[in-house]
Amino acid sequence: MDVRRAEVDDGEPIREVARQSMYASYSMSPDTIDAAVEQWYGEDEIDAAVAVEGRQFLVAERDGSIVGFADAVVVGDDETGDLHWLHVHPDYRGEGIARTLLDETRDALEERGVDVLRGMVLADNSEGNAFYRHHGFETVDEREIEIDGQRHVENIYVESVPSGLTATVPAGGRGEEGTDERLIEVATDDDGTVYADREDTETGTMAPFLVAYSDRELEDRFGYYCGNCESLATAMNSMGRIECGECGNARKPSRWDASYL
Repeated sequence: MDVRRAEVDDGEPIREVARQSMYASYSMSPDTIDAAVEQWYGEDEIDAAVAVEGRQFLVAERDGSIVGFADAVVVGDDETGDLHWLHVHPDYRGEGIARTLLDETRDALEERGVDVLRGMVLADNSEGNAFYRHHGFETVDEREIEIDGQRHVENIYVESVPSGLTATVPAGGRGEEGTDERLIEVATDDDGTVYADREDTETGTMAPFLVAYSDRELEDRFGYYCGNCESLATAMNSMGRIECGECGNARKPSRWDASYL
């Protein structure tokens, strides 16, 4: 098996791996899955993912065919790497492909100076949570995300005994000492103030979006802060896509987390 960086021409096999992985792991209709895959991994999205600085998009090949992929991004102060996607085609699960992709992603992020590796997985995905725990990650936080109009709890893991990375949790939990160090105060058009959280981010096509809150306790969610042009974005379509009206930076729709096998 070979692992390499994703290329623009890999779009169709990446979409097929994501599609088959989701068919095997979720009880959603095929039409819903197909629409989500096209929106997340369409040609424009693949082009952007391959080109964005700080993005680590790796594919695993077996006999010349792509059988899995991992998508991670450098966030915050450039010392944290978030692993958002890890899909393996159902026909190739149980062969250690996910572990190899995890290891290669870790190594690539380490070369970029990342010293904290985080993974995100829905709380009700027992296989995904078991994968992280089995490979030395510990749950450090949780957050709510929206999927197709419904709220779901997502667990956030940090590698507890990483190879070459620092086993630390980003400073300042919600409402805890150190919160001010992670917040960016942003003025709104009506002379108000919102607070963008450096440690609660979503991948964008040009730069990450930071989740913005109306209060310092990070309880009243306001919208998103664009890390590319430093403006606020609040509009979201039914699939969860956000686009900054100032610079065109786009956040992918909320994801269904991958099948970690």
